[in-house]
Amino acid sequence: MDSNIVAVTDLVKKYGDLLAVNNISFDVKKGEIFAFLGPNGAGKTTTIKMLTTLLQPTDGRILLNGIDPVVDSHKARQTFGIVFQDPSLDDELTAWENLEFHGVLYGVPASVRHSRIEELLKFVELWERKDHLVKTFSGGMKRRLEIARGLLHHPKIFFLDEPTQGLDPQTRNGIWNYIKNLNKEEGITIFFTTHYMEEAEKVAQRVAVIDHGRIVAKGSPEELKKQTGKDSLEDAFLSLTGHAIRDEEAGAIDRMRMHRGMWGGRH
Repeated sequence: MDSNIVAVTDLVKKYGDLLAVNNISFDVKKGEIFAFLGPNGAGKTTTIKMLTTLLQPTDGRILLNGIDPVVDSHKARQTFGIVFQDPSLDDELTAWENLEFHGVLYGVPASVRHSRIEELLKFVELWERKDHLVKTFSGGMKRRLEIARGLLHHPKIFFLDEPTQGLDPQTRNGIWNYIKNLNKEEGITIFFTTHYMEEAEKVAQRVAVIDHGRIVAKGSPEELKKQTGKDSLEDAFLSLTGHAIRDEEAGAIDRMRMHRGMWGGRH
């Protein structure tokens, strides 16, 4: 049986003349904690969106737990959970109501839905706040609730896009403790992005670095440090991608599309 739960082969995404993702290939093993790193504008966000069915590839193939998300996006979505970079909770609902709504959308049977919600709210230490409106929650509490929501339908793969962005060090550490425990206890594959290189170095078993739409390095943090002759993953990352400050990828693409009048087109 194939040990890879994520398999990406010759993946391409074009926006007109702009080649955002340029023929990349990588895999993620079942039960692995995998970091996907890159500067702003490198193609990281575009790749994540293709993996999670939010964008159609121009070419190449993706398999998630053996499912092609282009062929069967609904079935693919059943196999993964996701915590988006930007907040996506309903602030006017309670913690319980946010999870209940998600469970109904994902078809979690009513017979098990409430016990699963209770289990997860206790796991992220929000059970005592289950009836409180999310708008009263701190940033860290919201992140913990988003983690619980993403796990509600028992996914095999958990995508986390900048899950600790903007959080204080204590909360960041707590979030990673939840994630590592989840990986250890339930064997869920973790695929995450971060700009905090110390997080990736501490948590990830393997790393892929994307720059200018291409994969420029793959391996464990130790292998990347050895490859570049650096003492930290951050220094290795800078050695691989350079020191120049980058534009935000999504903003650059949106500006390009507006200029060319290409909103909504598939290329």
